[in-house]
Amino acid sequence: MAVTFLLFQVVVALLAVVLYYVHRNLSYFKRRNIPHESPHWLKGNLRELRSTRNFHDIYEAYYNKFKKLRVPFVGLFIHQRPAVFVMDLELVKHILIKDFSNFSDKGIYYNEKDDPISAHLFNLDGPQWRVLRNKMSSTFTSGKMKFMFPTVVAVANEFMAVMNEKSQENSVLEIRDLMARFTIDVIGTCAFGLKCNSLREEDAEFLQMGRATFQEKNHCNLVLAFMESYPYLGRKLGLVRTTKRVQDFYSRIVKETVAIREKENIKRSDFMDLLIELKNKKNSDQDHAEESKGITIEEVIAQAFIFFVAGFETSSSTMGYALYELAKNPHIQDKVRAEVEQVFEKHNQQFTYECMKDLKYLKQVISETLRLYTIVPHLNRQALKRYVVPGNPNYVIEAGQAVIIPAAAIHRDPEIYPDPEEFQPERFSPEECAKRDSVTWLSFGDGPRNCIGLRFGEMQSRIGLALLIKNFKFSTCAETPKTLEYDPNSFVLGVKGGIQLKVEAISRS
Repeated sequence: MAVTFLLFQVVVALLAVVLYYVHRNLSYFKRRNIPHESPHWLKGNLRELRSTRNFHDIYEAYYNKFKKLRVPFVGLFIHQRPAVFVMDLELVKHILIKDFSNFSDKGIYYNEKDDPISAHLFNLDGPQWRVLRNKMSSTFTSGKMKFMFPTVVAVANEFMAVMNEKSQENSVLEIRDLMARFTIDVIGTCAFGLKCNSLREEDAEFLQMGRATFQEKNHCNLVLAFMESYPYLGRKLGLVRTTKRVQDFYSRIVKETVAIREKENIKRSDFMDLLIELKNKKNSDQDHAEESKGITIEEVIAQAFIFFVAGFETSSSTMGYALYELAKNPHIQDKVRAEVEQVFEKHNQQFTYECMKDLKYLKQVISETLRLYTIVPHLNRQALKRYVVPGNPNYVIEAGQAVIIPAAAIHRDPEIYPDPEEFQPERFSPEECAKRDSVTWLSFGDGPRNCIGLRFGEMQSRIGLALLIKNFKFSTCAETPKTLEYDPNSFVLGVKGGIQLKVEAISRS
């Protein structure tokens, strides 16, 4: 009986400690007189996430609710974790650029020990991120993009053949799926040197695994919330985000590719070649500085994984949304087609790397698409040291605190972009861009930790869209959704039911 009573007391004491800790967390902003919305005890300010709303909807509503206060930031609870939700563009600039040294970390959950594929450049923090970013930067120069350009064009030409066949069979096509198949084949070729056959095979393995990466969860929402709220404990408990079959697939593909290339001395001037070069890099000095060491096979797998996943989903979504808007705005589509025709005529009907800089209006279309349909809803940062907001001594970001920059909400702010729901590529003419601060458009981030694959993503999207608009006319039909319904389960901006458009091949008689 005494033992039972003692155990009861221990349980009650532990419960009291947990409840006190949770209460203290959830009263964090109230104690500091920082504006915030009262949080749910478990879900924080993300009550409807993955049930009826996605991050885009939640953060845009939160941004609009507090915008009139004109404060540097407000409080937001990511489940039980208090985070700074940035409202002021000047503070955005400080965090991303001016005071980047204090906000270089993202604070995103990863587990290098139990889930090494999650320890990629997008997630890593601290010295690991800095060293790897420096090593990887050389792989995304304009010179390297020029090497990969013919490979992307070759896949795009195959894509045109498939589009022609499918449009002959049925004039109404689901665009998002076709764009995904194109980008899967591009990334598979450039990242792994493999012919994925996603364009012609309905059940291509790379396509299935690409979708699984975004759709399959390793844990229930409760455990995911715990990982996001208490990342240190999550790592101690060995919790992982990536499902085992996704880990096994990419590990197998990368190891097999590396082994074959090294054994047969195969050189393709693609992304995998560049990773292999980094892996086999010899120490350049006697001190064996981290900067001069090669990367491990686990790091090769992780970087190939994020290159594949990020390049496949972001570019395919961007192209799908662009075609949706061009179908709804035929005058803009005609203007893009006229520019493409003019550029091809200038270059003797050859799609060369030099064509890219001449496709200026198409670039504006892509930029406006990414504004209106921001694929990744926000930027994550984490303070390394206590930070007093310049000019606002009552607003303090504590060391280790999560920071959320609501990119998608900023992109739809009518004070920055009048009539934000309207599709207007002219917003991104050189003259209009010069009137706005760079941090008003954050589709690829900004500052030293912007998207390292920016050049490749732009090249892939521009090639695909240029050839599609040159060879096909896209228009709305009865099956085209008047308004898009977004998938609440998707972190990126996913659409329920796809996007159906009428596709007609343009005659070249």
